[in-house]
This record gives sequence, C-alpha cells and structure tokens, in this order.
Amino acid sequence: MTAMTKIRMAAFAATVLTPFAAAAQDVELTYLTHWAPDTVKLLEEAASAYSEQNPGVAISVRAVPFGDLLTTIRSGGSGDGPTIASIYDLWLPELVRDGLVAPAPDAVSGEVTSEWPEGIAAAAAVDGQIYGIPNEINVYALNYNKAMFEKAGISAPPKTWAELQDAAAKLSADGKQGFGLINSWAAGVVHPFASLLASNGGALIADGKPQLDSQQALETFELYETMIKEGYTDPAMGTSDANTTGPFLDNFVSGNTGMIIMANWWESALRAGMGDDFANIGTAPIPVGPSGDTARSISYSWMTVVNAGAEDAEQAAAWDFLQWLDGPDSGENGASAMAGILQSMGILPSRTSDVAAFEEALGRPFLEGYVSSLENARAFPVVLGGQEFSDALQQVIEQLEYGQISAQEAQQNAQADAGSILERAQR
Repeated sequence: MTAMTKIRMAAFAATVLTPFAAAAQDVELTYLTHWAPDTVKLLEEAASAYSEQNPGVAISVRAVPFGDLLTTIRSGGSGDGPTIASIYDLWLPELVRDGLVAPAPDAVSGEVTSEWPEGIAAAAAVDGQIYGIPNEINVYALNYNKAMFEKAGISAPPKTWAELQDAAAKLSADGKQGFGLINSWAAGVVHPFASLLASNGGALIADGKPQLDSQQALETFELYETMIKEGYTDPAMGTSDANTTGPFLDNFVSGNTGMIIMANWWESALRAGMGDDFANIGTAPIPVGPSGDTARSISYSWMTVVNAGAEDAEQAAAWDFLQWLDGPDSGENGASAMAGILQSMGILPSRTSDVAAFEEALGRPFLEGYVSSLENARAFPVVLGGQEFSDALQQVIEQLEYGQISAQEAQQNAQADAGSILERAQR
C-alpha cells in the first residue's frame, strides 16, 4: 500500500480504538450500485486503478435495479453485505437509525465539509455527523421536443403554467401526449410534482411538518387534474420499470411525448435512444405557477456509504478508496474519477473542484436548463420517514393520474398520510 494509504488507515484505526496493520493483510471490498453495465464498467476500471496502487485491496462491483437497491442494502446490513453502497440521500436517516452505515472518520468528514457546498454536505450528515461522501447532485427541468414544438407552432418553451397547458393542448394530437407524467416509480412521480410545487411557491415539508394542505399544493394537484381531464397526458404512456426506464422514456425518445419534467441524469439514455435526433431536445426551467414568483426545481443528491457491519480493516480500506475515488488525484485535469463517471451519464458532479474542472462540459446545451436551476433549487426534504412519505405521496398522485380521485381528495389524502407518517417516524 502507498504511504498515504497507510497513514489514512492508521488514522481511521485510531478513531475506532482498534489496532490495525493495513499492510499486513489483504482486503476484499464489494461496491453495490444501481448503475447500468456501461457505467459499472467505468467504476470497475477506476477500482482496478486503485488496486494497482494498493495491491492489498481487491474491489468487486455489483449492480442491482434501482427498485431493489434499498432492499439489498437492508438485507445485507452485516459483515456479509456489501462493504460500500451508493444511496439516495433520502434513505440516510433511517439507515443511520438502524445502525447499517458507519460514521465517516475525521479525515473524511473534514474533507466533505470543506470541499463540498454546505447544503450537499449537510445531506450527508445526521445530527452533525458525516456518514457518506457525496458524489452527484440532480435537479429537474422541463425537457421538450423542439421538432414537435415547431410543428405545433410553439416558438419557445413555456415559462408559466398557463403557457404549459397551452403548449400541452397544441402538442396533444394523433395519439401523442403533450405533457408526460411518470408512474410506477416513487421518485419519478414525486420529484416532478415537488418541482412544480416549488415553482408555485409551495413546499412538501417545512420544519418537519407536511405542507400539502396549502393553496399552492392544491393548485399543483389541480394542474395534474386538468392535464388528465383534457387528455394532455396519458398514464399508459408514463409507466416506469424497476430500472427507471420503460414507456415514459420510450415515448419521449420516439417523439410521442412533447414535454416531460425529468432530472439531468437521463441525458445518456436520451442520447443512446435518439441518436442524431437528440439535437431536437431542449431543456428549460420549471414553469412558474400562479402562486409562484420564480422558476424553481427540487434537488437531491447521492452518496457512497460504508457498511457498519464490515470488519475494521474493510471499513478503513473502503473509506480510503472512496476518498481516492472522489478526490482530485484519481481523474484527469484535477477532476475526480467519480466526476468523470458521472459526466458520462450527464450527471452533475457535486465536489467544488469537479464542478470547476468540468466547467466547459457543464455548459453544453442539454444541461443549460439544469445548471440555470441550481441557484433557486430547493433540497428534497431529508427526514425520518422520508421514503415512506414519498411512497405514500406517489400512490396519491398516481390515483389522481388515473382519474380515481379529484384534486381536492388528493390533497386531503396526501396531507393526512404525510402527517401520520412523519409523526410516527419521530416517536
């Protein structure tokens, strides 16, 4: 192992008060992710590069569908589970509460605090303790098909909800849907709704209390109701599968959906599916609602965490690998290897030095609508009970999408569910 690796591992061992001679033994790490095969290959290449520098550490990568990721982490919350896991920030409070993830050693905590924006670093902490290394940040924007806009006589992307509905009406013809709504996937359902709510001046949760009984929330539910009743959206065209692909993606790629609200990370899927037609895709900020004052999006981040049930030697090696993977010495031109992997998918890196290193790439046309949303983005609430809250809201929104309940019923049900879930989680 390198001298720096030995120093870092010794420092970690000291923090847990367990003697550990890193160079005296081999360590095998497993890294759990939900990435697609091409991206997994890039991660495996980075892991191999680290192992060449640190021959005592072997790293294997395992990928599961997004829908199975949290379950896999929970079922492997012992020494037999993955050493490293990629997690959505919403999951962190429950994983910490249940003792499934290890607190970061002081060297890692200090680096996260100093090298990442304050809000992103805060999402990797519970009660002031850092538990993960952030890697990506995602925001939402309106994606639209410029060729369909031109054919429908629409000169520019909508800036308000009134313009959004007008454009959706013009685009809805010949079996096409003007505005796509996703179903069968919690984040795909809830995040676009939350972004529209934020652009209408509202919020999901404030000070630990649900805010879905607000006028802003009612107007957001009513927007969905209008889109459905007027035939501007078709739930059958918005289904997702366990890999967060499926009809919602296929219909946008094939030109059957004129507009959809999605996160920046799906750029690679659009490019792969559309080929030269990808040039027809434009992005713009979320349209502003009648009670809003500016375009807003919600943001969320991902991070890598270490299994609290892993052996001390494994934990030390895992943290050292993650520091290297997310550090400026592992990639090219001062960027981390992780940032290079994220950029291959169109994902925004979150480390300050990575953003600077990829400044030119982040200015490409597809990302313009996303980068412009960062300044006014609001973080998706990370609270105990957050995943259950998101799942319950998903069910209510889907009932609205399928015309099973009205906007007012959706608001009442969502607020009641959220209040019960968050109150129970705090006990």
